[in-house]
Amino acid sequence: MRRTLTVALVVLSTLAAGITALATFRLDRNVEVATVRMGIDVGRSGSLDLYVPLVDWGVRFPVVRAPARISLDVRSVDRKAVERVAAGGKLDVARVRLKARDALASYLRLALLFTAAVALGFGALVALAVRGGRGPRLRMTLAAVALTTLAGIALLVITLPPRSNLGPPEYYANGPEVPTALRALESIGASSQTLDDEIDDQLVGIARLVQSPAGRAPLERLPRLTVASDLHNNVLALPALERAARGQPLLFAGDLTDRGTLLERRLVERVVHIGTQFVFVSGNHDSDALQRRLVRAGAIVLTRRGRLLPDSTFGPLVVRVGGLRIAGYDDPNLRIASEHYRDNGALYTTAQQESFDRWLQAVQDRVDVVMVHAPALAARAVARLRATPPRHHLLIVWGHTHTAELKRAKRLTLLNPGSIGAGGTGNLADGTGDVGLARLIYDVSPRFNPLAADLVVIDPGTGSASAKRFRLDGALTEPS
Repeated sequence: MRRTLTVALVVLSTLAAGITALATFRLDRNVEVATVRMGIDVGRSGSLDLYVPLVDWGVRFPVVRAPARISLDVRSVDRKAVERVAAGGKLDVARVRLKARDALASYLRLALLFTAAVALGFGALVALAVRGGRGPRLRMTLAAVALTTLAGIALLVITLPPRSNLGPPEYYANGPEVPTALRALESIGASSQTLDDEIDDQLVGIARLVQSPAGRAPLERLPRLTVASDLHNNVLALPALERAARGQPLLFAGDLTDRGTLLERRLVERVVHIGTQFVFVSGNHDSDALQRRLVRAGAIVLTRRGRLLPDSTFGPLVVRVGGLRIAGYDDPNLRIASEHYRDNGALYTTAQQESFDRWLQAVQDRVDVVMVHAPALAARAVARLRATPPRHHLLIVWGHTHTAELKRAKRLTLLNPGSIGAGGTGNLADGTGDVGLARLIYDVSPRFNPLAADLVVIDPGTGSASAKRFRLDGALTEPS
């Protein structure tokens, strides 16, 4: 037992020394347009990070198999390169890529050598310290040090270098400016053609981030709209929504309030002015009284019977917003003012699902976007559309689950923005909910075609934001 424990102590000491060395080794390298400091954060989700402190922006690729994050922090940007690119000049992207790859490869080799040296040295010191007595012989503990170091380095060689197959990047920002991640997406305008183009965009983007990109983004001039849901009366989240939806229509998929009572009317007065047009379908936490108040304040309120009008009658079933044909289905568990806003629950019966499916079958060929609050209510209809895809692109917007989700099956796209209210003020206070919203970029010529979706997640405690862009005109990788 004594020998076993001694060998275990030596092995653990060797591993601890190696991990510490790997986590503390930093190196600066010049990559033509910038000076980059490279490092490894051990114990993080495996990824390759490029971060620009100057503009508080970063891009993250999940391409590292080891539980470590390889970080590349831009310490300084070459002014001449910035001026040349901003003025429309050429940048030798191939040369920059080659230098960046060589610098990263050189750093990884040096980091592994440094890790091996520190692990061997510290492990040998521990082996010398515990030698003698009834413990194992010195050559046994030194062999354990050598084998542990060799095994650890071999494992790192296999899992640490980034894979060449880059997936969809995640853009992120830290600090109170929530829309920073979205602005980064706009500036980069990532190519949808090849992953190789994506690498080029990131490297050139180091220089272009401090100047206007001037016409690089293929999606920049296309129409877009913001999608949100489940505010649950959390007015603290409204500034983020106002900034994100500025100059665009806003589609809100229910649960604007907690009970839909008249006590929440001030929320209505503010929310209807977010975006160029506020389009709403009710959720199970909203009420008929709330719907009428929204209409009188200027919102577009959609129901299964058509657009709700100020005199409580119904207008057309399909409305045009942002060049899109939109219809909505009010939640069957809507609270009723005459019933004292009684909670009707969040479960949906088979009869309710069948009713929604019949309604959708009658309207799906005449619309581009369908709004409904609960995915469970639309489950039967979605299963049918997966088996028999619609004749043209159809987007279904929903909420209720408080979890951001983007799925696509041929011409059917399903979008859940998460909870813009972080699940409500109770969840926000407990720190258990994230603010979530989405933005859709699309084309309407000659017909509706969804091209990209941005999923945005904001930590209400720190204000840090991350945004992922998913191109819908190519292969779609669903977010985890």
